[in-house]
Amino acid sequence: MSVKIRLARRGRRKMAMYDVVVADARAPRDGRFIEKIGTYNPNTDPASININNERALQWLLNGAQPTDTVKAMLSYRGVMLKKHLQIGVVKGAITQEQADAKFEAWLKEKETKIQSKVDSIGKAKDEARQKALEAEAAKNQARLDAIKAREEEAKAAAEAAAAAEAPAEEFAEESAPEASAEGDEAPQA
Repeated sequence: MSVKIRLARRGRRKMAMYDVVVADARAPRDGRFIEKIGTYNPNTDPASININNERALQWLLNGAQPTDTVKAMLSYRGVMLKKHLQIGVVKGAITQEQADAKFEAWLKEKETKIQSKVDSIGKAKDEARQKALEAEAAKNQARLDAIKAREEEAKAAAEAAAAAEAPAEEFAEESAPEASAEGDEAPQA
């Protein structure tokens, strides 16, 4: 019986999540499994990988074969390195203390890389949000300026119309007495 460490899909459509399971190679993808050893969520950035490292290492040492995707995840988590170091200890190439020291050094470096990526992603999101707010403020200011300009144009047009009406009224008042004077003279003739 061949045992595989593979992914079993779950979750809704287009929002898949996966369980990392140990299963018989003949079992269907989402069917029977021997043990669930973790989860994988590719929807987050960076992807969330939660695996019980000790159980995964135990299954690997017992001969379980990981699929390509699971092997990449186990490498990311350091399980494959730990297996490699443990085989070196069994063969007598290194001591257990040396293997543990190498693994701890690798683990610290990996955590630093992951944290820097998370920080850079958060910083990029903050910068994008700040740029969007600045662009929105500039757009709002442009709208306010356009509205102010239209109001000033309307006010200037109203003043020009009022100024044009004022001389016309004065002209009408001046011509009205003349017309009445002419009107008075006309009946006498």
